[in-house]
Amino acid sequence: MSKTAALRIALVGNPNSGKTALFNRLTGSRQKVANYAGVTVERKEGWFTGPSGRRVRVLDLPGTYSLEPTTPDEAVARDVCRGMHPDEARPDLLVCVVDATNLRLHLRFALEVRALGRPMIVALNMVDAARRRGIEVDADRLAIELGVPVVETVAIARDGAARLIAELDRHPLPEPSDVATPTDLHAEVRRLLATTVTTRAGAPALDAALDRWLLHPWLGWLVLAATMFLVFQAVFSWAAPLQEALDALVGRLGDWIAATLPEGRLASLLVDGVLAGAGTVLTFLPQILLLFLFILALEESGYLPRAAFLLDRVMTAAGLTGRSFIPLLSSFACAIPGIMATRTIQDPRDRLVTILVAPLMTCSARLPVYALLIAAFIPRRQLAFGIELQGLVLFALYVAGIASALAVSAIAKRWRRRAQPSMLLMELPSYRLPHPRDLAIGLWDRASLFVRRVGGVIVAMTVLLWFLASFPAPPPGATEPAIHHSAAGWLGRALEPLVAPLGFDWKIAIALVPGLAAREVAVAALGTVYALSGDAAAVESSLVGIVAGEWSLATGLSLLVFYVYAPMCLSTLAVIRRETGGWRHVIVAAGYLFALAYLASLLTFQLASRLE
Repeated sequence: MSKTAALRIALVGNPNSGKTALFNRLTGSRQKVANYAGVTVERKEGWFTGPSGRRVRVLDLPGTYSLEPTTPDEAVARDVCRGMHPDEARPDLLVCVVDATNLRLHLRFALEVRALGRPMIVALNMVDAARRRGIEVDADRLAIELGVPVVETVAIARDGAARLIAELDRHPLPEPSDVATPTDLHAEVRRLLATTVTTRAGAPALDAALDRWLLHPWLGWLVLAATMFLVFQAVFSWAAPLQEALDALVGRLGDWIAATLPEGRLASLLVDGVLAGAGTVLTFLPQILLLFLFILALEESGYLPRAAFLLDRVMTAAGLTGRSFIPLLSSFACAIPGIMATRTIQDPRDRLVTILVAPLMTCSARLPVYALLIAAFIPRRQLAFGIELQGLVLFALYVAGIASALAVSAIAKRWRRRAQPSMLLMELPSYRLPHPRDLAIGLWDRASLFVRRVGGVIVAMTVLLWFLASFPAPPPGATEPAIHHSAAGWLGRALEPLVAPLGFDWKIAIALVPGLAAREVAVAALGTVYALSGDAAAVESSLVGIVAGEWSLATGLSLLVFYVYAPMCLSTLAVIRRETGGWRHVIVAAGYLFALAYLASLLTFQLASRLE
């Protein structure tokens, strides 16, 4: 290979090794995310150019504890490392990332990778955190013992990957390792630690000190509850200025289009269709990104596995284990990655139940619906200790989803018991401060995904709805708005008897149908329906005003509760089918969620109507 030839490397390592942070440091924004063909395992790939001009392609493989896979993610990592994956060329070099603060666990995997006999570099990551804790690792001696280059890295520091880049940039590449592989990896790890690692006596045990508080039997619960409560308070209070700015921008854009284009179908499509629909959803982007920011920060800090440990007893009583916590937490962002994350659950019964209850977690697609209805019916009021009433209601909706998931799991526990007792065994990573760069890249990925979703499925559905709500044209002499005589109007009135007991009229019924494609489309559909119902001026200012003025409080609460349980989007149904291997569990999931949504909404409307 010439000095400037492209080099293809793969980053491998245990979860929590800082591997993805190192990937972000190396590639920055020059990366893309996709899934492997035929399997929903995420693949991240990026590139950078070294000082010599050598171009380096970097593949970030799924984190794995062993090359003897027990999950699809681990199987992908094994196959790529061995050069056996059908969709990946064999990497020129493997970079095994290990956590310098937790070498007892991570060195074992490094020895497995070395046994492959491939060109390899060990990236000794988080050496700064190790030194602060009194842990000194002799990287040169470790390189001699392993027979492969060992370079120190600090993935969160500006120049923290400089030594690794220099090693990757040099010529020739490291030769394949011919060091004999011990038959007892644990004994070899103990020997390496004794030879290359020294620990200063009396070194501060930060993790242990924090865990005494955060894993305390009752203080830990208070911290967890306060953390979750802060998240939902922030979603409303901190995002309000940005949301108002986006709302004003969409309104001014609509005014400009209306003033520029002549009155007609094109202007109606853009203003009453696209802007009244997709533009309304786009204004909720700040709230969604704030929610993602907190989830990313908690994940990067090392707190999430502690939360799983705290919740293990409660989840066990409900028929799950703490291992289900992280897939369920991921479902707060979107049920699709949450369902995919259940592959880390080895017990088939626990995995299936987690898949079936993951849609009950309040995903970000529900947030526009919640935000719209809360803003319309719940006043902005400061309670004691600076608590926002709107944030409190949002927190209650999330708690309702969680409590319902636990209740469904408890019922499933009686219906289908485990084949054998299940216990929670998981690594508690070291605490670390989330790096702004990694948070920014994560937020950018999610913002891009949301905008693409708005520009894709939501615009498509709103344009389709606009067409159905505009055609056929009303007969001559008709006094009602055109939507009354359209295909959408016919559909809404046909569905109205079914949803009337829930407090929904024909306009809401129309919005529920495209909401099956993606939940946030319901808000876009409401914007389009009301714009074409003669309320265009109000929609341009705010859909909140229409909802507050035309709906009763009982109707608003009923729709809120309906979307706590509403059947998931079509994409989630497709993932359930792929993960469970058939339609049976798809039908079960959609059926029980629709039944819960209808019954809970019915009870809410009937009770609220009597109390009004």
